[in-house]
Amino acid sequence: MRRVYLDHSATSPPLPEVVEAVRDALERFPGNPASLHGLGVEAEGLLERSREAVALSLGAEPSEVVFTSGGTEANNLAVFGAAWARQDPHVVVSAFEHSSVLEPARRLKESGVAVDFCPVDGEGFVRLDALEDLLRPNTALVSVVLVNNEVGTLQPVAEVARLLDRAQARWGRRPLLHTDAVQALGHVLFRVRDLGADLVTVSAHKLGGPKGVGALFVRRGVRLRPLVLGGDQERGLRAGTPNLPGIAGFAAAVRFWDREGDHLRDRLRQLSGRLRAGLQALGGLRWNTPSDVDRTAPHILNVSVPGLRGEVLVHRLEQEGVYASTGSACHSRRAHPSHVLLAMGRSKAEAVSAVRLSLGPETTEDDVDHAVAAFRAALEDLRFLVRS
Repeated sequence: MRRVYLDHSATSPPLPEVVEAVRDALERFPGNPASLHGLGVEAEGLLERSREAVALSLGAEPSEVVFTSGGTEANNLAVFGAAWARQDPHVVVSAFEHSSVLEPARRLKESGVAVDFCPVDGEGFVRLDALEDLLRPNTALVSVVLVNNEVGTLQPVAEVARLLDRAQARWGRRPLLHTDAVQALGHVLFRVRDLGADLVTVSAHKLGGPKGVGALFVRRGVRLRPLVLGGDQERGLRAGTPNLPGIAGFAAAVRFWDREGDHLRDRLRQLSGRLRAGLQALGGLRWNTPSDVDRTAPHILNVSVPGLRGEVLVHRLEQEGVYASTGSACHSRRAHPSHVLLAMGRSKAEAVSAVRLSLGPETTEDDVDHAVAAFRAALEDLRFLVRS
């Protein structure tokens, strides 16, 4: 049976050059990068070359890239690290964040830190007026995701940065700006300086890199309290022997996207438009991804089928060889409605009826057409459930 993988936002299958880079690191660089002997020096060289590749892709300096075990750890380091580095901090995060930002923020609030959650509008864009009203003289951190992982909205992070600049003019101190760019790297052109961000989270496996490796851009001069203690690795911000094969694979993935990104982004936009048009023709669907392509990532579509639970449709699509998801893979086994869709004002019934389709480098027009046909067959088969 034909297999069409449309769950790249959960993880994208490893690219051939990534597999080669991981294998090469395992076979040719056995030393610990912290060791003083020759094998350690060789391993350190690979580590730093990989850091340079990630920094180049971000528009950062290599010394500003801190490798982590993935996007979740990087987000935790940004939120906890920024709050713990200040006395009497106030933190603002959007209600639209990935749970690896929301949960640290909630934990801070439970511990007595002042935390506010900024609302979004009906299309999932952060409300800048509400954010400005939430700012205080002691606001230490504002976190606004760059591309939402469930519906693909492209947030106005640079506008948030300008708002924080005005706060600095008003109070003499600028809150740090963090953005979770895990779904953005490669799929959306950005540079950390242009965003005006102080902290930026990225991850390898959304790009066809290895799972279990990510990075946090930490602008020069920003102070964070580390989460993981026990060594001086990563500028003292992340102790532990680095995952050198994973980091080498991460570098291979970003080099691929730096080289092929313009072509891939155009193709993904074309394919997602074809997929949206094909599904739109089926009728009876509610779109959760905004229609304005200039304000969305090119690879994510989210749609609700009123009256039908998303997980039922996902399993029915799998019978047709189409692999999709109901939203974030981090919570795919929970029955709770998506907090992202609830924040957009969707009802609980609409939130639990959502399906996310996310495309990747190997997706083809035939894949898209097969997915539309599978969707049609699934809806016809499950129509009795919708009626009930």
